[in-house]
Amino acid sequence: MACDARSLRGQQPLENVEDPEPAYGTAEGRFTVLTSNMTFRFDLTDLRLFLNVVESGSITAGAEATQLGLAAASARVLAMEDTLGAPLVVREPRGVQPTAAGQALVLHARTLLQQMERLHGGLAEHALGLKLQLRLLCDTVALHEVVPERLAGYLLAHPHVNLRVEERQGNEVVSALAEGTADVGIVRENTDVFELESFLFQPDRLVVVAPPGHSLAQEAQAGPISLARADLCDVVGLPQGTALQDLWDRRVAQRGRHLNYRIRVGSFDEQCRLIARGAGIALMPRNTAERHARALDICIVPLAEDFAALALRLCVRRLGELPAATRRLVGSLLGSAAPPALQWQVAAAPAEHSAVVKPA
Repeated sequence: MACDARSLRGQQPLENVEDPEPAYGTAEGRFTVLTSNMTFRFDLTDLRLFLNVVESGSITAGAEATQLGLAAASARVLAMEDTLGAPLVVREPRGVQPTAAGQALVLHARTLLQQMERLHGGLAEHALGLKLQLRLLCDTVALHEVVPERLAGYLLAHPHVNLRVEERQGNEVVSALAEGTADVGIVRENTDVFELESFLFQPDRLVVVAPPGHSLAQEAQAGPISLARADLCDVVGLPQGTALQDLWDRRVAQRGRHLNYRIRVGSFDEQCRLIARGAGIALMPRNTAERHARALDICIVPLAEDFAALALRLCVRRLGELPAATRRLVGSLLGSAAPPALQWQVAAAPAEHSAVVKPA
């Protein structure tokens, strides 16, 4: 195999790397791919590792996501390159990038792993000890306000399901679903979901929350205000990288300004508690603000812009191809907005468990 100095082969010889380790304590089934002239032998951990490396642009991050040591992960990738007789990744200034052969492997690996997940999902409910892994991606509002409340019952009713929940920007959620690296996604209504199947739910609006007597609260007595009026106010923000906070930052940057963050905290609850004591203002869903206003002395300032509309859209790639447990997850998240077929799926959760998920 030709050796590119940017490839893993050019960086580190295979014999100096530890033997590969299994990703989850035991080796996953090895399979054989036959072509007219070659036989390729990979296992599912190899494919999952390679996808994680390509998606993260890093061998280290890919190894961590696959629950492998760095040396073991490097050994697996090198062994795959040896089997293929061609480099699969190269090191670039922007991180590890797939070669042409690597891009082809990514396409086929995703397809195969999706098929295995469907098989796994179909069998998981009938096999003791077999766990179905589902990945849910969502924006800030869904993560803090929708997901926790609606997932508790689902998890009790589905002990064979493990959920991986992550916060992502809307476009990242859509891309992950289209590529098959996530099972369910929740984005804002105005996000372009292209050919994904989607369901609208949880209508709401963004508002500014301010302390009593704040100038914005006084201004709002005459009606909804523009968010630009808050550009120069002290802000109690969410962490950098939070989808909702980044949205506000981008809108302010378009006006050539930047927000003055007095402090960043991890939840809407912490924001409201600090606002009630006069620490600054925040941007959040109206339903959230109204719930906290019942216990705290805060003012809700409505916004005039169309972007403040905040209905959520739940997305999947192809609903009809999802395992039953994933369809029940969709029904649980949608609650009363779920189509009748998905409401039936939710109500039909296994009867032997004490908790049965029903539409909210």
